[in-house]
Amino acid sequence: MAHKDDEQPQGSGAGPDETTGPEENTSGPAPSGEQTPDAEGLTIEDILGAEQTPEAAAEGASSDKEASLLIDLKRLQAEYANYRRRTEEQREREIERAKGEAVKGLLPVMDDLDRAEKHGDLVEGTPFAAIGDKVRAVAERLGVVSYGTAGEPFDPQQHEAIFQAPTPGVTQATVLEVVEVGYRLGSVELRPAKVVVAVPVE
Repeated sequence: MAHKDDEQPQGSGAGPDETTGPEENTSGPAPSGEQTPDAEGLTIEDILGAEQTPEAAAEGASSDKEASLLIDLKRLQAEYANYRRRTEEQREREIERAKGEAVKGLLPVMDDLDRAEKHGDLVEGTPFAAIGDKVRAVAERLGVVSYGTAGEPFDPQQHEAIFQAPTPGVTQATVLEVVEVGYRLGSVELRPAKVVVAVPVE
């Protein structure tokens, strides 16, 4: 015969297994302060604090070395381009200087031709005039340029003043007469023009 005390009252407090279950323990947001793991179970702190593997370190070192070599290569290319430019400029100056030394031997002959022309001795059609034309053609092919004209401003870089003549109405030094024309070859000054200079009256 069963006792009443042995009967379980209905609606009385249930055991822990009936009120809590595995679904309630795993559901809901994670407590604050905790990092949500990613798909592989790693947190952000785990990823940032992970030790670098030898393979990754070797790859980074190789990348840095390639960048350094590329910078060195670009620097060498720039230095070589500058060297070629300087060498070419120097070569051109040396060629002009060598031509200038050769042309200087023609200057006295060209001066004689200018004097003969002023005196009317270079009559067109004569052998003397033909020779003069050939000499001047050679100088022109070599690149020789003459300068010095009466009436132009006096420039001490191009003109050599052999006499100064005070002239009324002149406000600045001016070439009054060209005694000998000047010659240049490219950047090489072969000879300055010898001139008489008109200067203002004091």
